[in-house]
Amino acid sequence: MKSKKFEILYEDNHVIVVYKKENVLSQGDATLDFDLLTMIKQYIKEKYQKPGNVFVGLVHRLDRPVSGVMVYAKTSKAASRLSEQIRLSKIGKQYLAVVNGILPKKKGEFRDYLKKLENGNTIVVDSKNGKDSILDYEVLEEVGNQSLVRVYLKTGRHHQIRVQFASRGFPLYGDQRYGVRNQKQIALSCYHLSFFHPITKENLVFERFPEVHGVWSCFSYLKK
Repeated sequence: MKSKKFEILYEDNHVIVVYKKENVLSQGDATLDFDLLTMIKQYIKEKYQKPGNVFVGLVHRLDRPVSGVMVYAKTSKAASRLSEQIRLSKIGKQYLAVVNGILPKKKGEFRDYLKKLENGNTIVVDSKNGKDSILDYEVLEEVGNQSLVRVYLKTGRHHQIRVQFASRGFPLYGDQRYGVRNQKQIALSCYHLSFFHPITKENLVFERFPEVHGVWSCFSYLKK
C-alpha cells in the first residue's frame, strides 16, 4: 500500500513496517498536524473494520523532516518487546545523508559527548556534561562539494547525526538548525532497519532508499 505520506513495507498481526516520507510527524505534537501514528490507526481500522479504538504502539521516532523506515507495534506485547530491543541496542539503523563538503577520510568513526540545551530541542557538544555518542560513516559518492554518506548509528542520541557532522564543519544539506538556513529540505533518511520479530524471533531486515528528488538526484548510487 502506498499513500502520499507513507508506504507499507511489511505487516502481520504483530508489527507494521512503513516508509515514512519527509515532513511527516512520527506522532502528534503541538502543531496538531496529521501524524503517521494516527494514519496507521486509521488504516488498520478501515482495512480490518475494527470497532472502537485501535492499538498501535510507537517504539521509536524519526524527526519530522527526516524520511525513512519505521516499525510500529500492533499489540502491547510486541510494543514491549520492541522497546526492550531498543533499550538493549538490538535494533539496527543505518542512514543515508548528504553532507556539505568533502570529508578527509572515506571511512571513520565520530565519538562525542552530546548535551541537550534547556530549550529542549538543540544539541551541543559538551565533553564534560554530555552523553557518549558514537557513529561510523562511509562515503559512498562525491559530487561537486557534497558527499553522500552511509551512517551506522552505535548510539541513538537526539539529532546525533546532524550535530556530529556539523560540529566538524560538514553540516547536512538543508539542515536549518545546525547548518545553513537556506530553506532547503534536509537530506537525511533512515534507509535500513533491522530487528528481531517480537513473537517469532526471526531477524527481519528492511531497506528503502529515499525518494530520488532534489539533492538526492545528484547521486548515481541511489539510482542503481
